Amino acid sequence: MLEQDIVFWYWWVLAVGFLALEIVASGFFFLWLAVSAFIVGSVVLLVETTAFNVQVLLFSLLAVSSVLVWRRYARNRATDVSDHPLLNRRGAQYVGRTFNLIAPIENGHGKVKVDDTIWTVRGPDSPVGTKVKVTAVKGTEFEVEVCG
Repeated sequence: MLEQDIVFWYWWVLAVGFLALEIVASGFFFLWLAVSAFIVGSVVLLVETTAFNVQVLLFSLLAVSSVLVWRRYARNRATDVSDHPLLNRRGAQYVGRTFNLIAPIENGHGKVKVDDTIWTVRGPDSPVGTKVKVTAVKGTEFEVEVCG
């Protein structure tokens, strides 16, 4: 293909192709390639004498820089502090609370009732009714210590 055969809408077709890939494999990577291809197509539309190697260079620079800027932005947003940090960690919400045993802790395992749910606990052997404090959550089991 000769340099004069490259027209603006080739870049726009490439941009639409990248958008289609973004829909299939989301992750915001192909979106920035599509934006870069659209910008290069617009430049070629405005300046028809743009050489092919300049077009490719412009696309490369725009694509790499936009992906890097997006990654930096996304990484900074991922570290934002939530106002509900325990929302999807139900067991962690109970750390520090005290409950009474409904089944004795024998051989290190017992049970407590929390609201409408019965949780398995792990701790020192204790009789039914002993007040225990949740110190940690391991999977679906509370680690407890006997309250003084």
